[in-house]
Amino acid sequence: MVDRHQVLNFRVRAQHLDRAESTLADTAVLDLGVQNTGTDGARWALAARGVDVTALSGEEVVLLWTVRGAPHLYRRADVGHVVAAVEPFSDADAGKRIYDAAKPLKAAGIANLAALDEVATRMRAIVTTPTVKGDVSGRLATVLPEPYLRFCRPCDATHLYEMPFRLAAARGGLELRLDTSPPVLQRIAGFRKASAPGDRLDLIRAYLRLLGPATPKQVADYLDAPVKDVKARWPDDVIEVTVGGEVRSLLAADEEALASADTTATRLLGPFDLFLQAKDRATLVPDTTHAKELWPVLGRPGAVLVDGELVGTWRPRKSGPRFTVAVQPWQRLSDATRKAITAQAEHLAAHRRVSLTGVDFAS
Repeated sequence: MVDRHQVLNFRVRAQHLDRAESTLADTAVLDLGVQNTGTDGARWALAARGVDVTALSGEEVVLLWTVRGAPHLYRRADVGHVVAAVEPFSDADAGKRIYDAAKPLKAAGIANLAALDEVATRMRAIVTTPTVKGDVSGRLATVLPEPYLRFCRPCDATHLYEMPFRLAAARGGLELRLDTSPPVLQRIAGFRKASAPGDRLDLIRAYLRLLGPATPKQVADYLDAPVKDVKARWPDDVIEVTVGGEVRSLLAADEEALASADTTATRLLGPFDLFLQAKDRATLVPDTTHAKELWPVLGRPGAVLVDGELVGTWRPRKSGPRFTVAVQPWQRLSDATRKAITAQAEHLAAHRRVSLTGVDFAS
C-alpha cells in the first residue's frame, strides 16, 4: 500500500522539481520529452527544474512532433534514439495515433505504417531547406493521392490529415526550428534513426520512472496507443504496489526511491508540465471541482505545487508594462507559502524578461 502523497513526492524527485540547479544532461524529463505548448512551455518547464535556459539553443536541444502529435523538446544528442522510441508499436497503434486519417487509408487498402513512411519520404523530399509548415502541407497535397487528404472548410483548401503530417515529420528526419510561428520544418543534420531506443528513452520505462507507479492503461492513454500493445511491451523488472486500491507497476530499481521520497519544493508549473500529464488525475487532484478547474476543456491554467501537493492554479496577467500572477488557492496558504509562491512568480517574470508587478492571491 502506497499513499498518494508518497506517489507525488516520488514524482517530484524523479522529475527534479526539487532542484535549484540542473543541467540538460541530468534533467530526466528530457528522456520522455518536454512538451512545448504555450508561452510558458518547454523552457519554463526546464527553468522550474533548475536549468539555465537563457542561452538554450538548437545546438543542444531539438524540437520534434512526437507523443500525441505535440511538440516536445529533447537533447539533440538523443535524437536518433528518440525517433526510434516514438515510433508506433504496431500498425493498429499507428491507426489509433492518426485518428480519423486511418479510415480512408483502410478503405483504400493502405496500411497505416506504410502511409506514415510514404508521408515521411515525401516530406523529406520537399524540405530540402527550412520550410514553413503551410508550404510543406500545400506541396504534399499535390503529390499524395486522395486517401491521404481532407478538405479543410476553414481554409477552403485540401490538406494532408494533421496527425499523419505531424507523426511523419520526425520519421522523415525533420525537426521544428525553435521559436518559429508558424512552425518551420528543417532537416535534422546528420540524422540517422537508431535501431532501438534503449532503456533510458523507452517510453514505457520512462513513464514508469517519471510518472509511476502506473498501469498499462495509464501509459497507453498518455501515448494514445492501444493497451494491448503497451501490455505486450511491459517491462519484466517491475514490482507491484497498490495506490488507492488500484494495483500499479513500478520499476524495481525505484522501489527505495518511492519509499523514501520527500520534498519541500514550491513551483509554478506550466499548464502542460509533465507533472500534470500523468493519466491518474484523481491521484494528482482528488477533488473533482479542483480537477475541473485545473483541466478545463479550453484555456488551461498552470498549477501551484507546494511540498508535493497541488494547492491551486495560477494564470499570468500582462497588461502593457504590468505583469502579475493571479493565484487561485484551493486551501488556506501560510505566509511562508505565499512568500515562496511570490519568489517563483519573480522567477517567472525574470524568465519572461519582465518586471513582476505583484501576485494576486484570490480569497
